[in-house]
Amino acid sequence: MIFRSAIYEGHVVHRRFAPKTHTLNYRVFSLLIDLDELDALNAKLRFFGVDRFALFSFFNRDHGNLKPSESLKEWALAHVAETGFDTTGMRVEMLCYPRIFGYTFNPLTVYYCYAPDGALKTVLYEVCNTFHERHTYIIPTSGQDGPVKHSCAKTFYVSPFMPMDCEYHFDILKPEDRAAIRITETGPDGKMLFASFAGERRPMSDRTLLRAFLKYPLMTMKVTAAIHIEAVRLWIKGLKIYRHSPAEKVVDSSLVGAVKPGE
Repeated sequence: MIFRSAIYEGHVVHRRFAPKTHTLNYRVFSLLIDLDELDALNAKLRFFGVDRFALFSFFNRDHGNLKPSESLKEWALAHVAETGFDTTGMRVEMLCYPRIFGYTFNPLTVYYCYAPDGALKTVLYEVCNTFHERHTYIIPTSGQDGPVKHSCAKTFYVSPFMPMDCEYHFDILKPEDRAAIRITETGPDGKMLFASFAGERRPMSDRTLLRAFLKYPLMTMKVTAAIHIEAVRLWIKGLKIYRHSPAEKVVDSSLVGAVKPGE
């Protein structure tokens, strides 16, 4: 069976510009999961399970803030409807890290919400921090082909080394042969951080899942370890530490500026 769901292998890059420079580059992979395919993926793949333990697994409770008996797709589309779009027939794909041997941490999960004609109408950016908090930015797009560019205010505490009075500027590609997510964080004095993931598409199958496991063993544990290692390096560099403050809302659909068409 050929799935719309897929594996994307590539690199995560962070470049900090202020107040001191710092760069990291890690090889990772992400899964693109079509939420309409969850049952089929669970039934057809030996190494992938939904809401059950497997070599790779996906648990609905790892994402969103679901109501009892609500599916993840229903949760996503309920928030898309808040932006004014008709969600009838919409398809939702999400780019995330799976659980590996039962463990995962997703600093960023991206939901791509498509109209029946294939136009990308809304993107949900779900951010998690190491305080076990989760927050989702909901940003509509102009539905154009090519790169999607839009912005929003930062309303969720992520790093102890970054202030809250910042804005995020997103530049993403719809995941096809390649997936790309580029985020520039700006503050009152200009550019502070650039973060990106870029990856090449691989089909979703037991063979490619096993290959990913052998190529990136215990990757999700390494993600968490890397976050703490990089934090120590930043502390050694003497960066200011900003105190944790929880977000006022779990979901935020407020925009900064108009959505800009792809260039």
